[in-house]
Amino acid sequence: MDESGEKGETPNKRLDTTEIYQKALDDLVNVNSLFTIAVFVGLSLAHPGERSLEDRTECDADPDVAKRLVVFEVISFSFFLLSSLVAKTLKVHLNVYRQKNPRTIKLKIIRGSMLLLSAWGSIFGCVFLTMSMVDVIQIKVGKLSCGSVYAFRAAGSLIAIVLLALGIYVPFLMHAIYFSMTHRE
Repeated sequence: MDESGEKGETPNKRLDTTEIYQKALDDLVNVNSLFTIAVFVGLSLAHPGERSLEDRTECDADPDVAKRLVVFEVISFSFFLLSSLVAKTLKVHLNVYRQKNPRTIKLKIIRGSMLLLSAWGSIFGCVFLTMSMVDVIQIKVGKLSCGSVYAFRAAGSLIAIVLLALGIYVPFLMHAIYFSMTHRE
């Protein structure tokens, strides 16, 4: 407490939004890197004419599934790359404008917009990665249209878990971005 009886803020306890942004951006880039590895693993599984684990030949994925897998993987990679590059750019922006008042409306709009673009790039990357993984399941286990229990279990589990994760991630992230743009330090 200071002389007036109020608690004084110590420099270490003060909320430093720049550091929070930078840590969040580092985490986002790290997660995008992991997802990018998954993209290349998925691409390595796209072999034309590959037989599925299902015993019936009509359950083998046709070349269109492999082509769609490659397209979804490329789109997913593009979104993760967009997200990571925007996040890195925002980190540079934060370091360059560290001394400026972060409460100015122009800086808040730039930071918030870049953070939103980076976050949505990562979200869309996850969606397309999930779609590509469903195609990997169809290539390896058997087409969903054949009624393979194992393909349905794998695809259903994947979709349910990703939807749960995004259902938690998106609202909390959007609230955090909104709070960072409207909060006064």
